[in-house]
Amino acid sequence: MKTDEIVVLHNQYLMNTYNRYPIAIVKAQGVKVWDAEGKEYLDFLGGIAVNVLGHCHPAVVEAIVAQAHQLVHISNLYYTIPSAQLAELLALNGGLDKVFFCNSGAEANEGAIKLARKYQWRKGHKEKYKIISATHAFHGRTLGALAATDKPEIQEGFGPLPNGFQSIDWNDTASFLNAIDEMTAAVLIEPVQGEGGIHLATQGFLEKVRAACNKVGALLIFDEIQCGIGRLGTLFAYESFGVKPDIITLAKGIASGLPLGAICATETVAQTFQPGDHGTTFGANPIATAAALATLKILIEENYPQKAAMMGAYLMDKLDHLQKKYPQAIAQIRGKGLMIGIELKVDAKSVLNACHSQGLLANITAGNVLRFLPAYTITKEDADRAVEIVDRAINDNHFF
Repeated sequence: MKTDEIVVLHNQYLMNTYNRYPIAIVKAQGVKVWDAEGKEYLDFLGGIAVNVLGHCHPAVVEAIVAQAHQLVHISNLYYTIPSAQLAELLALNGGLDKVFFCNSGAEANEGAIKLARKYQWRKGHKEKYKIISATHAFHGRTLGALAATDKPEIQEGFGPLPNGFQSIDWNDTASFLNAIDEMTAAVLIEPVQGEGGIHLATQGFLEKVRAACNKVGALLIFDEIQCGIGRLGTLFAYESFGVKPDIITLAKGIASGLPLGAICATETVAQTFQPGDHGTTFGANPIATAAALATLKILIEENYPQKAAMMGAYLMDKLDHLQKKYPQAIAQIRGKGLMIGIELKVDAKSVLNACHSQGLLANITAGNVLRFLPAYTITKEDADRAVEIVDRAINDNHFF
């Protein structure tokens, strides 16, 4: 099928929830993808931080196929090998003590919110139900996660949203400390805001929020759905900041593209959930957890988080030079590891369209930030090519 035919089929039968780019991807390998007409692209979006080892990594494909021949689904009423091994691998490599597997990032955040409130309830603190999050955050589109996401444009029409949620200005330490009180069940924070435009939390901010949570008995939840799984240069994002949370939520890159989310918690907090408190039909699916097990083993054994840090530094340096070349077009380069945002002063959609036409996949977030979330397997040559395409995209549009 050609792109036009695929678009017609999508428009006829799929709900109109995405403004898709006019590109139909039919094949992928490593850091390259091909559209229905055979055009090649360098993928610097990585399925939105999902394809951490690139597309169709041989070891991950092998694990998926082998597991599909053994067991596809059996439900969580029974024990399975890959879920147990994956939970062990996460826990032994910084993922706190216990894990609950679900299907997505939004589900992980919903579960974390439930876990935090039930934790307080079991301790006899029924008044501690408030969940504090930050402005510009994005925690998902289910109702609880949406209530923690201070974006009126995506909340509109879905009210009334669950109560007990409060959004505080990002990185505003004083306001956070003032808001964290005896009614606070948990603080939910992305160490690096992805959809918000690639904004890093400051070290002091996270440290003081951690201390404030300790003071009133509130839990600290890190949403590492986009910034975790090695993207910042450490396997877990919290390790890059030296501030340990009580709960971590994961998804995206954990299973190289198969739907899987995870809630990691300390032993004390994890004991909160008892049979009947939470559940999932498809979470911990054997194929998804087998894919995640293969992904995590490769990341750890081949030290890909360090490679992400090194390649991120190289790419950031190249982009800094580009910002100096086009100060009228590029306001700032932000990021850590391979989570990078190029804040533009010019029409971001025009720049992105030019990138697409020249064979580079990225996307726009927060209105004017060109976002890079490539696989950790990119080379310096890949980084050079991506920067050259952005250079031409700006130059050809006469944004200088």
